[in-house]
Amino acid sequence: MYKRALIKLSGEALSGKEGFGIDPNKVAVVTEQIKRVTQEGAQIGIVVGGGNFWRGRQGTDMDRTTADHMGMLATVINALALQDAFEKAGIPTRVQTALTITRVAEPYILRKAIRHLDKGRVVIFACGTGNPYFSTDTGAALRAAEIQAEILLLAKNIDGIYDSDPKKNPDAKKYDKIAYIDFIKQGLTAMDTTAVSLCMDNNIPILAFGLSEKDSIVRAVNGEKLGTIIG
Repeated sequence: MYKRALIKLSGEALSGKEGFGIDPNKVAVVTEQIKRVTQEGAQIGIVVGGGNFWRGRQGTDMDRTTADHMGMLATVINALALQDAFEKAGIPTRVQTALTITRVAEPYILRKAIRHLDKGRVVIFACGTGNPYFSTDTGAALRAAEIQAEILLLAKNIDGIYDSDPKKNPDAKKYDKIAYIDFIKQGLTAMDTTAVSLCMDNNIPILAFGLSEKDSIVRAVNGEKLGTIIG
């Protein structure tokens, strides 16, 4: 088992069939697995996206900075929903935001986040890096480096990384393992290249796997072979 892991959950992974909003059933699946791994002793940080409410690219006629700030606020909605579900399940949880919103969450302070993790609390990091022009993938890579996570777990809607979109190409090839630099050179889009580069610089392996697979988070935290390793 990894002692400390950072999980990146996309907003879409929490959404319903329409690809919008929050599906309580999906939140329940995540909650049950997080409870199991924390009870087994793993320290878990989570970075959550906001694509189930807003994506920066939606604001095509909007100032990019404004659109990105809207996306950061969307991640707070997801973070609070997860916190509520976790705490109802008896999982001590804290939300920290890169943008200061002290009425609903703590501001991100690294030493405080480490303290929470050491005490067995799950820490949910919202608002990405707190800067426009950076994705929540990059926010996840940054937080993984800062909290000294042993691995970055990338929970996706598909079961790994392919050389092309498996939804469009039935002959798409799935990778069991791919080097950081090859991921970047091939222009693969399963994760933001800035995030992959940051993980490469800090020697943090990335495991991309399907959230819908049974017990996938538990299996990933326990080091089982699934999905695709970038490293």
